[in-house]
Amino acid sequence: MICILHGYLLEGSGSNLWTRSIVESLCRQGETVHLMAQENHPERYEFISEARFYRPDGTVETRFRRAPSTSGCCILHQPDLGDTLPVYVWDKYEEFPRVVPLVDLPDDEVEEYVQRNTRALLRIVKEQGITAIHANHAVLMSVVAQRVKAATGVPFSIMPHGSALEFAVKRQKRYHTMAVSAFTDASLVFVHGDEMRQRVRTILGDVPGLEDKFMDLHLGVDTSQFQPVPRSGRREMAARMAAVLADTPRGRQPGHSEPMLARLRGGMGHDELRELLAEEPAYDGKAPDAEVEARLDAIHWESDPTLLFVGRLISTKGIQGVVAALPFILRERPEMRLIIVGHGPLRRPLEALLWALEHGERELVQTIVAWGRDLEGAPEGESEGAELTQVARFLEQVEARGELDAYYQAARDHVRPDRVIFTGYLTHRELAFLFPCCDAAVFPSVVKEAGPLVFLEALAAGSFPLGTYFAGMKASIDAVADSLPAGDGDAMKLDPATERTVADIVRRVPAALDMGEKHKETLYRVARERFDWTSVARTLHQELNEL
Repeated sequence: MICILHGYLLEGSGSNLWTRSIVESLCRQGETVHLMAQENHPERYEFISEARFYRPDGTVETRFRRAPSTSGCCILHQPDLGDTLPVYVWDKYEEFPRVVPLVDLPDDEVEEYVQRNTRALLRIVKEQGITAIHANHAVLMSVVAQRVKAATGVPFSIMPHGSALEFAVKRQKRYHTMAVSAFTDASLVFVHGDEMRQRVRTILGDVPGLEDKFMDLHLGVDTSQFQPVPRSGRREMAARMAAVLADTPRGRQPGHSEPMLARLRGGMGHDELRELLAEEPAYDGKAPDAEVEARLDAIHWESDPTLLFVGRLISTKGIQGVVAALPFILRERPEMRLIIVGHGPLRRPLEALLWALEHGERELVQTIVAWGRDLEGAPEGESEGAELTQVARFLEQVEARGELDAYYQAARDHVRPDRVIFTGYLTHRELAFLFPCCDAAVFPSVVKEAGPLVFLEALAAGSFPLGTYFAGMKASIDAVADSLPAGDGDAMKLDPATERTVADIVRRVPAALDMGEKHKETLYRVARERFDWTSVARTLHQELNEL
């Protein structure tokens, strides 16, 4: 019997999506899985049949129970953490009034967090007959598993994800020490391919016997959630998405952007702009925008080329590069629509940047580019500086070629509010319908990622994916390119070099828009044959049972 440790929610991307997908796949295969996580809405996930809440005084409350919907089932165990949730990158979390980046959390609160989780896991191991534990992230769940192994002898594995390594272990010695100790006691270290293996080697190379612990476990996609559709079927898919959204609570309201946009002007300095962007009304960021259906309904699905971005709206995801590339892309493909799915602190700076491009306000564009990370609040830490570096280098090159006037003229001619559609936060329930409606999807991450799962989801939906050609993304691109005619796979590759990424977006996107229709069925077949979660989950389960 296995137990998976995940300190966060099941909704969203990254390790949340990985956990949800693995557990759901195991349940479909008839397995019983115990999951320790902080998911507050177990009823949203059909594979969860029971949810238990563990209080510090030792009492356990069953908060949810129903008959399993699959041949297997998941029992969710949620330790009471109080008001504080430690995170790698700051975000808002429901029911946690105090969300604190790990690097800002005092030692006594780190210890309290570990103890609360350890007490709950010790009880789960004893009462459920757990024989193996899997911990997500380099810290802190690995430390919880390590302590339970010391007390019970139950072996554990770790799967490092990029965020904990980059934003905790690399930044503070205390977390590096914890990670080295936990990895030393772990039986296996699962990695998403060569890039993550090398990153762990580099950061945790002092772990004894590390090489013998490594095991590859590639990322996956639930291909049953996605189905490619012809262009003629896109409006129906969009309508189905609207029906799913009908009763969904909303976040951003129509009036949230207009006051800010009305006060923008070309000569605004950094301080004045920062103050204006900070005035946003409070709303639930993890909810769709109130007007999302109307915005999507305005797309001419039968004829408009569509480019999709899905991810958190922060500068390390690279969405600012796509926005900066728009004037030249739209000059070539004026009917293209860019759909931006997600929430995050970069949204208002992006809206301001789009307004400045549309109105030819060069000075404001330069201010936003020079201070973009500061304007978003630098959610990944202070070490990267304030500049939106890739965009800054792109504009410098445009100017050096004598094309800056042409760039801003293209912006005035083609960048309009209806060309860029912000949807707010969408779940996979909605994305299952939206992905197949898009010709291409772009994921220009600025930092190396083990393997962005959204890339594989685009693939499964027949939406031609582009990504930064390094790290785990490179491995995914290469795997797909092998199945395409010679040269066609090159349209997926965005040069990761700071001075070339945005120029590559300009160059690659028009070709990618055409590739989506051309290779739709091939992309779906590759996803189904090589990347479905079923085989990934089965491998994880087998390895844990053999510990």
